[in-house]
Amino acid sequence: MTRMTSPEDIQVDIVVPNQTRYLSLIGNIGEAIARELDRYQGNRETLAYHLNLVLTEAMTNAIKHAHHLNSSKTVRVRIHIEHDELCIEVFDQGQGFDLEELPLPEPDSPVEHGRGLFLIRTLIDEVDYRRGKDTNVLIMKKKLR
Repeated sequence: MTRMTSPEDIQVDIVVPNQTRYLSLIGNIGEAIARELDRYQGNRETLAYHLNLVLTEAMTNAIKHAHHLNSSKTVRVRIHIEHDELCIEVFDQGQGFDLEELPLPEPDSPVEHGRGLFLIRTLIDEVDYRRGKDTNVLIMKKKLR
């Protein structure tokens, strides 16, 4: 089935080596997309900051936890906008995890790790994680209206 998209719909598909040095590149792409979204009803600068944050957190999780810093792996990021929804997908080839089983971070804990998915869930409207046979995907959706 072919989906029809309007000329205003955006689709970006990026594959980068499994290295943290690409985090800022991916975050900057998210920021640039947010700043160009005429259809977004909120503050685009705030959205740009949020997209940078969720993209870098999701990529960091894939690089460090799913791929265990294995430089022979890649991380794929797909960003697409259709109608009134922005969707970000981060693909990994790791062991996967159960999104619902992750504990909430302790608010008074000085530990800096374990907060990424909590931040993503706070800033994004809908978060899902799907395990596949060879590839897993973290799906993050943000309503634009």
